Amino acid sequence: MNKATVHTERLEFQSSGTTCVGYLYRLDHDSPKPCIILGSGFGGTQDTPSLIAVATAIAQAGFCSFTFDYRYLGESGGLPRQIVSISGQQEDFLSAIRFIRDHPAVDEHRLGLWGSSLGGGHVVSVASRVPEITAVIAQIPYNGFPKKSAHSWWQRLKLLRLIRKDQNRAKQSHEPLYIPMVGNTGELAIMVGSDAARTIAGMNSKTWRNEVAPRVIMEMAKYKPSSTADKVKAAVLICYGEFDKETQGPQTKELIEALPKVEVKAYPATHFEFYEPGVREGIIADQIAFLSKVYS
Repeated sequence: MNKATVHTERLEFQSSGTTCVGYLYRLDHDSPKPCIILGSGFGGTQDTPSLIAVATAIAQAGFCSFTFDYRYLGESGGLPRQIVSISGQQEDFLSAIRFIRDHPAVDEHRLGLWGSSLGGGHVVSVASRVPEITAVIAQIPYNGFPKKSAHSWWQRLKLLRLIRKDQNRAKQSHEPLYIPMVGNTGELAIMVGSDAARTIAGMNSKTWRNEVAPRVIMEMAKYKPSSTADKVKAAVLICYGEFDKETQGPQTKELIEALPKVEVKAYPATHFEFYEPGVREGIIADQIAFLSKVYS
């Protein structure tokens, strides 16, 4: 059976004076529908195949979905480029919610959030500030750095030196010092591993760049979405990987225990396998089932 045709609409909205770009995915509807706002992971952009797959599936299920690029990334504005800002991305999420709820295709009283990895942490933090959010899907959510690092001690030392150097460049209004976001084991990058490098090598995206200013690591070290999770009013679905080395079990368990209304699904997958064809389809199906239950 052929799936219904999903229409996309390119939209722009303002976030703290920066123009952000988003895409609304939907079918031809006679009435406003629940809308799920989607946020990428660390340094991610909305034109990556995995995010498009989720947004498309949500729309084909009869909802609206709205993807967007955070400031400094993808199609959105902001200089310098390739900066990840925890506070800035949270504000972009809030701005996206305020913007899309007024779209005529959207039911402003039925808004949900979806986020993966760092975005999975954001959706919990943002939902704790917006009680009107009624559904949250946090996929392999970030809740602090893992206690076991994939980096060797010398890599950590070198990375710390680069972070400090980049911070100094920021204070002097100089161009950022960039390093790779993802690399193979033994390479100096924020996230390393063979599955990470394999996933990135097969990714087809016009706007994603494998580089980031490492200054964000110091902000991420203080970021714990579980600290405000008890304020979340929405129904929450946590999807985590049993072999995830980036968002590890103890941190995820802490987040789960802090949430008042939560469902949990575990998958025999690593962090980056969540994005791979053949794995993500089953996960997306479970997420659609959760949304269908919330908005039935």
